[in-house]
Amino acid sequence: QVQLVESGGGPVQPGGSLRLSCAASGTIFRVYHMGWYRQAPGQQRDVVATITRDGSPTYADSVKGRFTISRDNAKNTVYLQMNNVNADDTAVYFCNAGLRSHAYELRLTNYWGQGTQVTVSS
Repeated sequence: QVQLVESGGGPVQPGGSLRLSCAASGTIFRVYHMGWYRQAPGQQRDVVATITRDGSPTYADSVKGRFTISRDNAKNTVYLQMNNVNADDTAVYFCNAGLRSHAYELRLTNYWGQGTQVTVSS
């Protein structure tokens, strides 16, 4: 059994900063890709940023230059540093990870966290 637990969400003022964390725990052999997605009310879930195991990031155009994704492989944890936030960043943020629980597994299994709310408001 694997769990992804997000933390760090909450209210933040426009122009402010917030740091999200997501830790994977349970039966884990190796975590491969990790990422952050977000879903605003009435909208689909969209990718925010992803990062490979070796640390190569990708970003949605809307957050480039403002958000930074990073990870700590020893802790199976991914972070999202959010700077200069605006109202459009208000959403539930979900952590995602592709991993193998055992070395003998040939395919990755995708897991999602429960989500953490980020609300940008003055």
